[in-house]
Parts: sequence; C-alpha cells; structure tokens
Amino acid sequence: MEYSKVSKEIFDPIKANKAKFQEKFGDQLAELFPSAVKDGVVDFSSLLAELGQYVDAEERYELNWAGKTDAKRIANSDIVGKTLKFVSEESKDPESTQNLYIEGDNLEVLKLLRNNYFNSIKMIYIDPPYNTGKDFIYKDNFTKADKDIAIEEGDIDSDGNRLVINQKSNGKYHSNWLNMIYPRLKIAKELLTDDGVIFISIDDNEAASLKKVCDEIFGEENHVETFYLQVRYSNKSLTEKDYFQKLIEQVYVYSKGGFIPNRPSEAYTLDKFKYKIIEKAKGTTASIGGREVTIFKDGEYEIVEVEPNIDGLKETWASGTVLTGNASGKYFDKYLSSRVSIDGLGTLYKVNGIGEDGLGYRYFTGPKREGATKGKFYSGVPLERREEIETGGSTKYKPIVNFYDYAAKFGNIRHEGEVDFRGGKKPIALIQELIKMSTDDNDLILDFFAGSSSTAHAVMDLNAQEGTSRNFIMVQIAEPIDINSDYYRAGFKTISDLSKERIRRAGEQVKKEFSHIENLDIGFKVFKVADTNIRWFSEAIMSDILDYDMTMTDKDTLDFNPGFTDIDVVYEILLRHRDIPLSTTVEQLSNIGRRTYIFADTVVVCLEETITEEMINKIAAIEPMPTKIIFRDSAFGDDISLKENTMIRLEAQMRKNSGLEKRTYRVEFI
Repeated sequence: MEYSKVSKEIFDPIKANKAKFQEKFGDQLAELFPSAVKDGVVDFSSLLAELGQYVDAEERYELNWAGKTDAKRIANSDIVGKTLKFVSEESKDPESTQNLYIEGDNLEVLKLLRNNYFNSIKMIYIDPPYNTGKDFIYKDNFTKADKDIAIEEGDIDSDGNRLVINQKSNGKYHSNWLNMIYPRLKIAKELLTDDGVIFISIDDNEAASLKKVCDEIFGEENHVETFYLQVRYSNKSLTEKDYFQKLIEQVYVYSKGGFIPNRPSEAYTLDKFKYKIIEKAKGTTASIGGREVTIFKDGEYEIVEVEPNIDGLKETWASGTVLTGNASGKYFDKYLSSRVSIDGLGTLYKVNGIGEDGLGYRYFTGPKREGATKGKFYSGVPLERREEIETGGSTKYKPIVNFYDYAAKFGNIRHEGEVDFRGGKKPIALIQELIKMSTDDNDLILDFFAGSSSTAHAVMDLNAQEGTSRNFIMVQIAEPIDINSDYYRAGFKTISDLSKERIRRAGEQVKKEFSHIENLDIGFKVFKVADTNIRWFSEAIMSDILDYDMTMTDKDTLDFNPGFTDIDVVYEILLRHRDIPLSTTVEQLSNIGRRTYIFADTVVVCLEETITEEMINKIAAIEPMPTKIIFRDSAFGDDISLKENTMIRLEAQMRKNSGLEKRTYRVEFI
C-alpha cells in the first residue's frame, strides 16, 4: 500500500501555474489550435503565429539587464531546507494576536509565506532601498562555490545574511538593484488578493527602472496612480556647490486588476440648501460670452436663509429658489467663455444654460469689495441626487489627490522610553492614508521592508481610531545597527531588534491613548527564518554523516535535526498548508499524547514515537473531524503490517464517528 508523504517543498509556482493553465485552457487550446500543442506541451511561438503575431525574440520592448533571467529563475523557484521558527519569548500576546513579525531575508520569507498567504494580502506597502550608492541591498544569487569568497569580501556576514552596499562605482550598480527587487515583487503579486494593491516608495535613483519592472510584473494597465510626496522643505543653508535640491519622492501604486479605492466622501444632505433667492424685479438681460445673463442690481433681489426640509425643497424645486451657496473663484472665467467687465458690487447674475440641477440656470453674485474678482454662486440639487436625498440622503465622493505634503512629518521623533523612536523613514500619517484608501475591516497588510515598523504602528493606531481589526505582517532582516548610533548604545544590535521594541512601545502607547477600546490587538507573533527541522526522507538516510544530539532518541535522530522542538516541526508542517495563516492557534492534544498537536482545528500532527489503539480511537473521535492526520513513519518501524492495520483501524473509527455525513480526510507521513 502506498502512503503519502508530507511535501518537502513549500510551493512550486511553475507547477501551480502549469496546472492552472492546463485546467483552464488545455483542452480548448488543443481543440482550437492543434499545432500549438506538441506532445501535450504548449508551444507558445506556434500559438502566437496562429494568432498572427510573429515575435522576433531579439527585438521586443522590455527592460533588460544583466542577471534578469536568473532573477526570474529565483522568483519561480521553490524554497527547500528552510522554515519559520516560532519565538515565543520575543512575541507579545501570542495566544490571541493575529499580527506577525518575521525576522529574516525577505525573499526567503516571501517564499515561505507563498502557500499560506497565496491571494490573501489586501495591501502591501514597502519602502525598499533607493539605491543611492550607500544602501545595503540583498544579493540572492550566490553559488556554493562563491560563498567563502563572498564572506571574505564582506558580501555575506558571519550569520549568512546576504547584504552588500551597492556602490555607484560598481559596474552592475543598477543591475544589482533590479536583481534584488524583481523576484520580491514577483512573489508579492502572488500574495495579493484579486482586488489587492501594492504601494512602493521610491525616489529618482531607480524610479524609471521600478516603473518598467512593475509594468512587466503587474501589467502596465494595472498602474493605478503615482503619488508625489513632498518629503522636505527647501534648505536655505545649502552651499553654493549644491546645484539642485530634491524635495519630492514618489509612491507607485499597482494592483492585480480589481482594485477600487475607498474615496473620500461626505454625506450629501439638505443642510447646505438654505438660501432662498427672491427676484423683486425683471432685471436686465444681456448676452455675455454666448450665454443669456439676467443682471439684478442691488435692491432688485433678496437672499434669505431658510430652514432646509425635504417638503419645502420639493415645493421649490420647480422654481429653484432654495439653493446651496459655495465660494467660487473667478466665476465668469469658469462658466462663461470670456471675462466680463461688469463685476459690479452687489450685483446678482442669473446665467442661463448651465447647471446640473435641472434648473437651467445658476445665480452668481459680484465681488464683495472693489478690485476683487471672487463672488459666490448658488446651485440647486443635481438631478441624480434628488431621489437619493428624498429616500434618506446620499454620499458625495471626492477624487483622490496625488500630491501630499508630509515634509513636516518625515523623521518626526516620538519620545518612547529612553530612546527617541523616530517615525520611521516614512511617517505613519502617510501610511494611514494609504491604508484607509485601500483596505477595510479585517484586511491583512504586509510590509516586507519593515525597517522600524512604521507600518505596524500605523495599523494599530488606525484600528484604535476607527474601531477596526486590520492585521499586519512585518518582515525585516537582522541588519546590524551602526555601533556609533544612539540605538546601538541603548542596547539594540539589529534593526529587527529595534523594530520589535518599537511595536511593543507603540502598541502600549496606542492602548493608553485609546483605553476605552476593548480587544485592541497590539500583539504579534515572532518567527525567524531557520534551517529545516526535518530530515526529509531518503536524503537523511542516504547522508554519509548524521548529526547526533545526545538528548535525542534514536527515532528523533532519524527524523529530525539537532535543536528541534515539536512546536518547530508543527509550524514547519503548517507552512505546507494553503490558506492557513501562521497566526492560527496551535494546541497540544494532551489527552491523546505528549507529542500530539492540532492546528486550525483541522490538521492533527502526531509526533508520538509509538502509536497505540487508544491514540487512534481518540484521534478518530476529535470533533470536528480533522481533514488531515500526520504521523511519523518511524512510529511503525519496519512493521508494514502494523502500519496497515493501524490505518485500517483509523479508517473504521473515522467512518463510525462521521455517521451519515461521510466526511473525507487525508493521512500523510514524515
């Protein structure tokens, strides 16, 4: 009898894409274009030719650079031999929180998250290195042969972190940055929901390249907007050698295609409709700018305030005498084709042929003082709003502007304890605007260049303000802190250490400021990228040398690597399950055994060294019935009949307990 093994791989995107394509188009493609399917494989050159597109592989419009093919390969490769280790002692409220902090190389982390969070992230915000010539960037394409040399040259630190300063003198200065950013954005797209969106902060050093990369990955048609930020004010103390001073940075906004932003809005009510204009005389008719205008001199009309109500408004809609008044600019410039010279003080102009309110005219007053060009105009209710207002009001949406002045907030200092925690390179006010624009309650937000975790701070603070429950995932490598900095002297050795403490202190501050809010999630589970805990099948047995830990049993030595814990193994298995988040609850089933666990109330991981009938009976009796049960092969030793008899008993008990529902489950082995 064949028994399924727990997958060694996390998520193979090439295999998944092929399966998705084959499932959706395979049969139809072979039927429509037989010449494009050869030996069961799609020949895309032939397919394009069938569609009349003859592509010369040497000539196409795209961004190219040294290492692009390898960057694509890296993006499309699975991750093997790595896992995420839960660090309880560095976590905050791990039993209840839905937030995550993950320490490690963000490319590895994104690949490790690809299964659990595929198509699950509503918003991503990142502030990657700008490639100024002084930035650390991740270098991903080290071969084993290069590794010793890379350590000697400082390209890899003693812990194996692949961080290098990408100096402008480097001949592959731009290529190195592109090789770093491409695979991360490629995987990030896979994590976004169908209506998800990514915001990327950047400046002029790599803005043009980033735009082309995003056009290729997300599609040019999915470029939602580019926001322009004023990040600093002009510095008058600059020396004569400074020719230019940069004040503006950009935020690129891309989606997967279904993103609809939350636009600023206000209730469209009757409150503004409080002006009644009474015409006391016929006025003088004139043609101004091709429009008929009736001019009322001072004393020939009266403007009075009335109490707006729906019944009164209905009665006056026909005559249009109850109106809303709004300040305008040079009103004749806006509504007439030429400027008029009769901007008389105290004059009222009734301009015909304009207005969206169905009245056919609008009223304008002249300026209030000599030499001024501004007056006031009065309009009725737009036709499309009348029915909505009658039935209880409506919402008036405003456009989203693409320029923000945050210069005064960049690098602002928050005094939290003994250390001046800066607001991050990006202020939380900016990030909160992006969050409000793109997410709703219970949505998930990812920042995989977390830095000091301004994004986490922004999420917690906004949740408190709005009474929402958005959650975050922060990812940051353990980048060393400058030994001459205040942070280092305060005891922080890495950016990730600083980042976690920032979240702890910011969370407590938010909780204090919003003490009336119950169940505010200011916690986070901490995970760190680590080597696998599991000796994967034949590789472990065939290895010439097996590490040995005197505290491990013979079976544990066979199955697991030194330093493992059962919880480590459970989380490593969890990473191989689609749509189950790392924040899910992991429970020990102590009534079954000392080493049996369940996560997400659906997957049982039995790490017991010996399986008894009583254990099988108890596992089968779990309610709700598990969808998957995982055992250790070594628990059965070489006794094939014991394994088969145990599985037969499990099947019988599961059938008995499921009754008429005939629920299905799966068994796998490690």
